[in-house]
Amino acid sequence: MKFTLSWLKEHLDTDASLDQIVERLTNIGLEVEAVDDKAQFKPFVIAKVLTAEQHPDADRLRVLSVDTGDGKPVQVVCGAPNARAGLVGAFAAPGAYVPGIDVTLSVGKIRGVESHGMMCSERELQMSDAHTGIIDLPEDAPVGTSFAAYAGLDDPVIEIGLTPDRADCTGVAGIARDLAAAGLGTLKTPGVEPAAGDGACPVKVTIEDPDLCPGFALRMVRGVKNGPSPAWMQQRLLAIGLRPINALVDITNYITMDRGRPLHVFDANKVAGNLVVRRAREGEKVLALDEREYELTPDMCVIADDNGVESIAGIMGGEHSGCDENTTDVLIESALWNPMNIARTGRDLGIITDARYRFERGVDPQFMVDGMEMATELVLDFCGGTPSEPEVVGYQAYTPKVIDFPFTEVKRLVGIEVTSQEQIDIFERLGFGVEGSGVEAKVTVPSWRMYDVEGKADLVEEVMRIHGENNIDPQPLPSHGAVNAKILTTLQIRTRLAKRALAVRGMMESVSWSFIPAEHAELFGGGSAALKLANPIAADMSDMRPSLLPGLLAAAQRNADQGVGDVALFEVAATYEGDTPDAQRRVAGGIRRGTAALTGGGRHWAGNGEAVGVFDVKADALAALEACGAPVANLQIERGAPGWYHPGRSGVIKLGPKVVLGHFGEFHPRTLEALDVSGALCGFEVFIDAIPEPKKKPTRTKPKLEISPFQMLRRDYAFVVDRDTPAATLVRAVSGADKKLITGVNVFDIFEGASLGEGKKSVALEVSIQPTDRTLTDEDLDALSAKIVENVGKSAGGVLRG
Repeated sequence: MKFTLSWLKEHLDTDASLDQIVERLTNIGLEVEAVDDKAQFKPFVIAKVLTAEQHPDADRLRVLSVDTGDGKPVQVVCGAPNARAGLVGAFAAPGAYVPGIDVTLSVGKIRGVESHGMMCSERELQMSDAHTGIIDLPEDAPVGTSFAAYAGLDDPVIEIGLTPDRADCTGVAGIARDLAAAGLGTLKTPGVEPAAGDGACPVKVTIEDPDLCPGFALRMVRGVKNGPSPAWMQQRLLAIGLRPINALVDITNYITMDRGRPLHVFDANKVAGNLVVRRAREGEKVLALDEREYELTPDMCVIADDNGVESIAGIMGGEHSGCDENTTDVLIESALWNPMNIARTGRDLGIITDARYRFERGVDPQFMVDGMEMATELVLDFCGGTPSEPEVVGYQAYTPKVIDFPFTEVKRLVGIEVTSQEQIDIFERLGFGVEGSGVEAKVTVPSWRMYDVEGKADLVEEVMRIHGENNIDPQPLPSHGAVNAKILTTLQIRTRLAKRALAVRGMMESVSWSFIPAEHAELFGGGSAALKLANPIAADMSDMRPSLLPGLLAAAQRNADQGVGDVALFEVAATYEGDTPDAQRRVAGGIRRGTAALTGGGRHWAGNGEAVGVFDVKADALAALEACGAPVANLQIERGAPGWYHPGRSGVIKLGPKVVLGHFGEFHPRTLEALDVSGALCGFEVFIDAIPEPKKKPTRTKPKLEISPFQMLRRDYAFVVDRDTPAATLVRAVSGADKKLITGVNVFDIFEGASLGEGKKSVALEVSIQPTDRTLTDEDLDALSAKIVENVGKSAGGVLRG
């Protein structure tokens, strides 16, 4: 929301400086995002043309002698047709930046004649679109003084960031009301006087669906003469980034910004018959004022006549009935619209307008008719004409909400003392009605706050922001006199540990939306009705995510599209399996793309890095689990990863036969094709909320790490097993032969060949044997080997390879 300082002071009688106003706005919750003090206009001065001679080498150029007020005339070459001796205008010296043409001036030669600056047009100073000639000021304009001050171009522009609940401050008048309540002046917003109408409005209005349009006011003004709006209005609109169009359109834009009340004007001669507010019909289209055609649906509200749709209600008018320089009769419309329907329609059509911004937040219902009256007054002042009586349909007077408010609520909720009288004063300055005193009062909510003030907590917020958080004395936290217990939950601790472990492995954290397209949700095990959003913010954000991987894959592809193909991303966040709290999971997920392995990748003098693979993300998954306290030594890797992984290059991480802690693997080509993602990609997800809590073992002594004095032995074994037998099965069988002696089992070779037989493979394992109490004899080793062979035979059907 932008406004100028002088515009604010039309509603607020104050002597406060710009800095004081900016500081107070932020203190009361209207955070100032930017202040433009118009310093770029300071170099421009009022100057007078002393002489204007024909350029010796150009028919359309003149050589001017210009008095800038310092007694030393300067030479300027000018091509404006109105350049003449005696003209008073705006001069820019060398070194000045001219915003309208985005040029910093310097001394230069034009057709062989030096020019020391320029005389400026209105477009060059962004005052209007006029550029047929240089600015022509009255003869009594003070030469040598600031042109910005003379023309009002030095008016600072303030921009505030509004939270969605502050619909009352989408107009300058509402902002002034808050500042006055905060003690920074007196509110002086002028009232609105109704215009005397001449006869009934000849155009009638019918509302077919009152839920979409709770009220509609209309008035015709005949005999108007449309043209440019006054300079002061054009300057204000330009200052906040709006382009002046004509008086009728500028009036509606001005009232939208001044009072937060969007309006629309129809050319009455282009409207056929009466108006009807209805739902759009399937397949209906409208050419809007932005010169784009929109296809409408029955969920959308429109204003139509006998010709069809004339306006997308509350969002944008139609091109057909728009006002131009030929308009003589005008219909002024001021209506109320359903905020949710406006938001949904604007989102579905992809239209963002100032009207939508205000209607979807909720406008003051009591200003509906007054907004029309204010527009009528300005139309009569600028364009003349004769107004009809207003046509008001469907509007029901606002019934104010009354909240029982104990004054002790402020102390209870925010912990500070604000006297009941001060609370009453704050409410009354903000426009709330207050009945009662002592310990409790009935507070009446004004119409402009009906959308955001619902209960006692909202009233406490009003007291606090006007009282001022800066008036709260800092208090030290009380000491408990003891060591505090654990503050973070186990899940919060694990989240931090997982993030740190993955970051250490060279991965970058990504934060993605919790909403994904329905087809992506179905691809990753979602798509159920429980995960559908009732009111999605966009069509491609319709489902809660069942997995972190779609968002990470999309982020990797966006990086690849920008030329960064080797990325390693992770995210630790929630995924959803249903619509209950128990159906949410805390997951650590990650993906690697291209050559973004832990050991580095990309181009290198020793050769390009290898593409990432299943073992890279397996290591990532195990690192995250280990950081979160999972017993990694007891984990099992099995087949059966979800279908979005490659079936032969993926795995499931289990703790025992039932507890699944995660999965990892290279992505299936069909998955990447469905997501429109390319490249070497692999990923993982681990469920950090599924890791069992470690058992607390009460003990008085610390465990000692024992180092055996005996030499470790290593023996190699090769077993022939069925081709589909997982190597992990053999590892478990070998480890179980003697858990005290066998300290490690490592697979170092897999071989398949005709000599082994059809459907067979050979798996070679290195077994680490660590005696602890004596040196092993040949008999001990033979017995251990026999036990190993026996275990493998029973568990995996393997035989020792000859």
